[in-house]
Amino acid sequence: MLVVAILASFVSFLDGTVVNVALPAIADELGGPGAGGLALQQWVVDAYLVTLGALILVAGSFSDVHGRRRVLLVGLAGFAAASVLCALAPTGPVLVVARALQGVAGALLVPSSLALIISAYSGPAQGRAIGRWTAWTGTAMIVGPLVGGLFVDTLSWRWVFWINLPVVALTLWLVRGVPESSGDARRRIDVRGAVLVALGLAATVYALIEGGRLGWGATAVWGPLAAGVVLLGVFFAWERRAQDPVLPLRLCSSRNFAWGNLATAAVYGALGLGGFVVTLFLQQVAGYTAMWAGLAQLPTTFAMLALSTRFGTLAGRYGPRAFMTVGPVLAGAGYLLLLTTDATAWYPTQVLPGLLLFGLGLAVTVAPLTSAILGAVPADDAGIASAVNNAVARVAGLVVVAFAGVILGGVLDVGSFHRALVVTGGLLVLGGLISWAGIRNPRPA
Repeated sequence: MLVVAILASFVSFLDGTVVNVALPAIADELGGPGAGGLALQQWVVDAYLVTLGALILVAGSFSDVHGRRRVLLVGLAGFAAASVLCALAPTGPVLVVARALQGVAGALLVPSSLALIISAYSGPAQGRAIGRWTAWTGTAMIVGPLVGGLFVDTLSWRWVFWINLPVVALTLWLVRGVPESSGDARRRIDVRGAVLVALGLAATVYALIEGGRLGWGATAVWGPLAAGVVLLGVFFAWERRAQDPVLPLRLCSSRNFAWGNLATAAVYGALGLGGFVVTLFLQQVAGYTAMWAGLAQLPTTFAMLALSTRFGTLAGRYGPRAFMTVGPVLAGAGYLLLLTTDATAWYPTQVLPGLLLFGLGLAVTVAPLTSAILGAVPADDAGIASAVNNAVARVAGLVVVAFAGVILGGVLDVGSFHRALVVTGGLLVLGGLISWAGIRNPRPA
């Protein structure tokens, strides 16, 4: 069950790391003069995150109602089909649509896989299992940049989507041995809530991305922005009275769940922006090849792989508060250390030290953060709680990436890169401060 949970999430995380490395090549081939550049790169990332972030909520309900194994099977099959469409996309808009479809399928994977772990483990064993899940899904950060960069440099960016298929095939074969969970037929799927949040997010992100290109006074920008804000407001109002809401606000009555998700928003917003700008800067300004840009970030992944299980275990024993406080601050210091980087991005002295410190901080943070949030709700709500937490993480990432054009000023150079580093570091430190203020360690049984 743990292996299936890891692989099902792995394919979703793999896609994110692979695509970042391929963005410059995608823009060169599909963008066209004046049509690609930063905006297309943002959309290739955010089209996936919009549907993933919006529908992961209703996917958590699907998991709890219809059974986790069944939802996993549907998600895996859909992810494979969407990956094929991405690989064959003839134009930028087609690729963006295919990425949105990938997000729909990806939304079915992570909540179901984490819910499998929550239902199978408890106490310190649950912390160790989540730590292993974190560490091994983190290997997507090794495989993605390395294999993706190699494919981009030697074959084509299209191969970064073909590599999803073997992982999906293996997971489909293994999931046959996972018993089906008992669904709750009394619960209903909140279709209205899912539609409202999806449309609200899509309109808001469209405005944030296109505002830098069209101008904030353009009707095509402020109109969707206003519509998005209104739709999201209606969504929250509806969730207060829906019978089975996709975002059960009752979960926020748990202190660790509420504060943990606030910390998640800050930390994963930083991760979305940081990964996006570092990968682009190394290729487009410093002149790294796609493969070397991927290899440059491997120290972060090795730190996650080596240390996540250990810190997950320690958090299960001593409580998550200290780890969730210190970890983001260390990670933020790592990004601020990257401020020494100039246009050469000399790796041994300018890039490596900051990434090592960031990797250590991330390893300290992620497993305790996940354990604190999912351990704060009843096991019957594991699917929807996991979905809410993952939705917060993905939505935070997509909103901050949508703001990238504003932060960078429409152009990526050393000065704008440093601004993005300061924003990223500040968000990570904010995540640590939120955790210190709000997270409480569970009382000993």
